Amino acid sequence: MESKKLEMGSRDLISCLPREVLGEILSLLPTKLAASTSLLSKKWRYLFALVHSLDFDDTVLLQPPPEEGREELKESFRNFVDRRLALQCGCGSRIKKFSLTYLVTNSSDVVDERRWISSVVERGVLEVDVTLRPRWLGPVHTDEVHGNCFLPYHLFRSKTLVKLRLGTDTNVGKLPPDVFLPALKSLFLDTIMFDDQDLSDVLLPGCPMLEELTVVHKTDFYPNYRISSQTIKKLTVFYCYDFGIDDGSRISFDAPSVVSLNYTDYALYEYPLVNLGSLVKAKLDISYSKTNIKRPDLSGLLVGISNVETLHLSPDSTDLISRCVKHGLVLPVFNNLVTLSFGSKNKRGWKLLPYLLKHSPKLETLIIQGLDSYTGDVTIGLFQVKELHVVGYKGTAKELQHLKSLLAGTECIPKMQVEFPEDVVVDDAKMIQTRRDLFILVGVVSTDVAYFE
Repeated sequence: MESKKLEMGSRDLISCLPREVLGEILSLLPTKLAASTSLLSKKWRYLFALVHSLDFDDTVLLQPPPEEGREELKESFRNFVDRRLALQCGCGSRIKKFSLTYLVTNSSDVVDERRWISSVVERGVLEVDVTLRPRWLGPVHTDEVHGNCFLPYHLFRSKTLVKLRLGTDTNVGKLPPDVFLPALKSLFLDTIMFDDQDLSDVLLPGCPMLEELTVVHKTDFYPNYRISSQTIKKLTVFYCYDFGIDDGSRISFDAPSVVSLNYTDYALYEYPLVNLGSLVKAKLDISYSKTNIKRPDLSGLLVGISNVETLHLSPDSTDLISRCVKHGLVLPVFNNLVTLSFGSKNKRGWKLLPYLLKHSPKLETLIIQGLDSYTGDVTIGLFQVKELHVVGYKGTAKELQHLKSLLAGTECIPKMQVEFPEDVVVDDAKMIQTRRDLFILVGVVSTDVAYFE
């Protein structure tokens, strides 16, 4: 009996919460689950209208896809979205975030997703996350001005939108020429294709407050993008395939306010414009394409980032740069570089390290990403490195020998840190042994040795 009273009291406490608080709680739930609470009681029937975060995903219904019932399921999903949006519209509440994952198979599907997106944009939505999975490339029959675009015109004229994420593997068509998103600060494009140069000439100029841009491309078509913006501070570009890359493949960065750059790609024929005058941190993961471009030209890219303070080079990047140096590339001087993270998996990559150190007069911290592939003929003894970090250190005899060779000729490193991988158990005995190895076997006098699990 006491248990039953306690349960009743708990339910009463929840029901007594202010409607606005209940709306916040429901907004944290999946949309389908939040909508089902309307069946609990009369008091809960209309609380869903207070939900400000909506997430509609048709993969819940269509995976695995029962072909014979696909149309019925799509109709059910379509009706569900229409009802939820109508309920929200009826109460006049503002939608903060709208997410839609939708399989597009015909013109009717395009009209539906346009209508839904337009509805939330007209009500001042702050965040939009749309993932379309198109299986249909026919014409769109609509009265809108730019009818060949998968996305509605209203989306590109929102005065309230702060964050926009678009995907995946979609050619959005020709953008309206008067794109204007005055509040947009974050833009994420996942395998989105534009007509001509709409990204640089139409979309980005229409985002005067944009601070963060992410461009991901995961298809065999390589677009020649020119990323131009005066306001972007954080830029991420991720291309994961070398299909479609040829001697005409290029990318340009004209973004003088960028502070952080994360660039993953295959080496291109050239980088005609790299204007990154405010760059502080850069992470490069650039691979060599064995079949497409035999002699990539990295000079424009490296000169464009030479004012960086922190530089992370993946093993593929060091291998590529070393190849280019062999064929005549002259490294620029990195006058502001303070921290260098260096990874290599072969002898060619390791040969680049002393060359980089020589061209980094202010370098203080060197981060080595693993010692397994160290070749033994490269040292840092002649360079004034104040801190040495070794990532992925396991304390094996092979690593100790590699570390000893790397530090040959070094009299003192004021600070050394080793970071153990997750699969290594670090107990007191391991720490004592590591300290003994570093101080005695390697012979480095260090005032500070740190351990990370």
